[in-house]
Amino acid sequence: MMKMKTRERILHASLALFNEFGESNVTTLQIADELNISPGNLYYHFRSKSDIVRELFGWYEAQINHLLEVPEVEISIEDQWLFLHLIFENIAEYRFIYQDLINVLSRYETLRAPFRRILKHKRLASRTICNSLREQALLKATDAEIEGLCEQITLTTTYWLSFEMLAHLEEKDAVDLGRGVYQVMFLLAPYLREDERRQLETLGQSYLN
Repeated sequence: MMKMKTRERILHASLALFNEFGESNVTTLQIADELNISPGNLYYHFRSKSDIVRELFGWYEAQINHLLEVPEVEISIEDQWLFLHLIFENIAEYRFIYQDLINVLSRYETLRAPFRRILKHKRLASRTICNSLREQALLKATDAEIEGLCEQITLTTTYWLSFEMLAHLEEKDAVDLGRGVYQVMFLLAPYLREDERRQLETLGQSYLN
């Protein structure tokens, strides 16, 4: 039990440090110092920082894939809003992956294939939602338009954090992933019926306020 407890503490401390300073800027010595344990104690549980990163990515992968398991049922505008909110919460929890995505995937080659699968899963989940809205006649779009829309949704959810950080370089606390939810929802607006578009605008204003 004590071994498991220490292992979990190392992972949670590493996640917090990676998120705050960037994974590439954090060493195993800093992680050990943060926990007030010896480097040897840390190495007993993880042979290297790479092992820590891979395990944290496994946490992220399991959570995001669970969220992306969208059932084939009638989905409302509110359901889509909640879905995106949960996706962006997940991104915020593991933001060290997204804020330095290319470099992380370059250094950890074993993460590339699972991340590509996550992108594919995002497209599939978006397509399931859009098709549900279309079948209910809430959204009017061709198959090609839906494919393009799903690609834009995947692109925005993947890179919004980087955009926010660049837009607020001097205001670290100003980064707000809620604006990402807002922007993704408004990708849908041109394809929605008038009533649903007004509903979307109302939801958007209340969300941003």
